[in-house]
Amino acid sequence: MRIFDVIKYEANNDVFVWKYPGEDFNTLSQLIVHESQEAIFFKDGKALDLFGPGKYTLHSQNIPLIRRVVNLPFNGESPFHCEVYYVNKVVSMDVMWGTSSPIPIQDAVYKIILPIRANGQFAVKIADSKKLLLKMVGTIDKFDQMTLKKYFKGILLTNIKDYIATQFVQNQISFLEIHSHLKEISSGIQGELENEFLNYGIELVNFNVNEIIPPEDDPSYIQLKKALAKKAEMSVMGYDYQQERTFNVLDRAAGNEGVAANIMGAGMGFGMGVNMGNMFGGTMNSAMDNIQPNVKPFHEDLVEKNIKCASCGASIPKGGKFCLECGEKVETPKDENFRKCSNCGAIVPEGKFCLECGNKLEANCIQCGARLFPDAKFCLECGTKVE
Repeated sequence: MRIFDVIKYEANNDVFVWKYPGEDFNTLSQLIVHESQEAIFFKDGKALDLFGPGKYTLHSQNIPLIRRVVNLPFNGESPFHCEVYYVNKVVSMDVMWGTSSPIPIQDAVYKIILPIRANGQFAVKIADSKKLLLKMVGTIDKFDQMTLKKYFKGILLTNIKDYIATQFVQNQISFLEIHSHLKEISSGIQGELENEFLNYGIELVNFNVNEIIPPEDDPSYIQLKKALAKKAEMSVMGYDYQQERTFNVLDRAAGNEGVAANIMGAGMGFGMGVNMGNMFGGTMNSAMDNIQPNVKPFHEDLVEKNIKCASCGASIPKGGKFCLECGEKVETPKDENFRKCSNCGAIVPEGKFCLECGNKLEANCIQCGARLFPDAKFCLECGTKVE
């Protein structure tokens, strides 16, 4: 049986507890405990004397508990059997953690479900050596960072996932904004975990969440990134989604033959480009559905041949002799084959009643008796102001 004369351990910072390999000592053995270390003697599974930093010669004055348990005679060198555990009390700063499985979170802004992953780092130190040894270490020879993460894995992941999911839901945070909340989330998770660690004699010094991100290969995330990139591009170029849709419609229509292309070409010719979508969006969509390629509507000539008043620039229907806005006389070829119904707005053949809604079409000038156009302010024949 080998009797050990010197008991010491120079530990790495990632080792929290280390069991001295020898168990047989004598009463004149030297016990060396470095700064930030503690040494605990165990006998038959019971924690006995605890030694702080310093150099000790084992004798009756400094190992009273061992003396009472093993009844050592101290008249000379007396061997005894005991277990010695060294506890490293330094702060271990680089304990890494990460979620092994994604957390399904619905984004508060974009309303899509993304599988979120999180990772970070925390720091711990041993607060109660005896509690740690009795509750967690047991009879193992070494307790290090890997063992700590293995034992606390379930506690860590349950609290981390629950807290992050709660923050997304309660505070309506988008994953695009989550990195501005990392400090707040880190402090919250630390508060949830502190008591769990203290139950085993470990102090949680700090807790940091470094990243909360979805996997790069997730289809929903890829689609959202493309949409956001497109939105940013449109913002830089100075147009929005509705205007882009209008550009696409104009481009497709310009490539087609028939009335659709003619109308689009005329609109662009008047410099209406971008504003066409805002001004005629709904009307143009419904009209395009009803227009057949290469079929000319009966009122097309009336639309295309409108002229502008030389005085005020207002549009004058074909056949008008006076401007409807300022009353300026205009010489234009007379054509009264069609007119607009004041009730439903339809362009219908000349007559007394509208073919679409049955509304009476007759409206005559009180001065000359000529027919008045809907919404006219002056008579086209004599220029009399419409009351």
